[in-house]
Amino acid sequence: MTRLDRYVLSKLMALFGFFALVLVSVYWVNRAVMMFDSLISDGQTAAVVLEFTALTLPYVIRIVLPVAAFAATIYAVNRLDQDSELVVMRATGTSNWRLGRPVLVFGLIVSLMMAVLVNFLVPAAKARLADRQQQVSQNMTAKFLTEGTFQHPASGITIYIRRISDLGELYDLFLSDRRNPKAHTIYTSEKALIVKTETGPKLIMFEGMAETLRPDTGRLEVTRFSNFTYDIGSFLSGGKARKPNLDEMMTPELLKGGAAIAALGEGVEPRVTLELARRIAQPLLAPIAALIGFAALMMGTFSRFGMWRQMTLAIGGLIFVQVLQNAAESATNRDPTLWPVLFVPTVGGAVIALFMLWWSGRPRRIRVIREGTA
Repeated sequence: MTRLDRYVLSKLMALFGFFALVLVSVYWVNRAVMMFDSLISDGQTAAVVLEFTALTLPYVIRIVLPVAAFAATIYAVNRLDQDSELVVMRATGTSNWRLGRPVLVFGLIVSLMMAVLVNFLVPAAKARLADRQQQVSQNMTAKFLTEGTFQHPASGITIYIRRISDLGELYDLFLSDRRNPKAHTIYTSEKALIVKTETGPKLIMFEGMAETLRPDTGRLEVTRFSNFTYDIGSFLSGGKARKPNLDEMMTPELLKGGAAIAALGEGVEPRVTLELARRIAQPLLAPIAALIGFAALMMGTFSRFGMWRQMTLAIGGLIFVQVLQNAAESATNRDPTLWPVLFVPTVGGAVIALFMLWWSGRPRRIRVIREGTA
């Protein structure tokens, strides 16, 4: 790379770091606040909230990087124009195609970052997040054991606990089970404990009563007990082994195949191909976004009002590429065999950028206004 390329590239990378940091912070904080409300309301600790929000960070970065590359390119080129550096570069005979080389290199660097994210970091973070969510769902205290409130952990199940001791003892328990339409049962006990067994968690109640109402006959059956075991694992899915999704597997695992993919059932091959194609297509959007921003700002002539028209054109081009991407995602979600459609946004964006660069490099006619004599 020449000194000119390194100079432009250094400006692009510095601005890219700034915009990426700002956009990631805004997007991540927004997601973290929503997750904070959900987890704290479920009784989770601050450490769990911090871990969950940290695991969403790779996905957030993957979304933000193309936008940050586009914003950095727009700002850098506009700054070069305002400082008259762009005029000097053009005056030395440097064409727009030549000026686009450091922008392309910059886009490829961002694309490499995205490739590492979508092929390794994002799947690993999703898998870890799914595992931790399952572990949290198995935590009975965080699931529904909240003092002084009626909880509904499953359809037809209502639980109320007056007090929970530091040792995990449940005092004054109320449990209503209306899952069976032929028998509605209410359990009450002075004290209860949750015990983990090989077949799942069990609720052991002491000194209580079971009242069963049979709607078909209208009879109420009352049974008093000194201790009673209730299977709470019957309405909780925490004990089942979780099958990983395709988006939770790293790319080498998808290419290698194996038992994990075979366990997903028949007809999984088109979905694997679709996932691999998606991981190839997504990083390519970063250089396309940067080139569209650069090519749009190269169009037009000098104006004392700035480059707002070119910026509007650049934003319109980026929106068009995003519309293509949304349409491609919708089509491939309906039919995985249409995976080549995922590359349409990249091709369309490249055509737009190349056309704008060609248009900006065309020779322009200068109109000469001749003054008539009186």
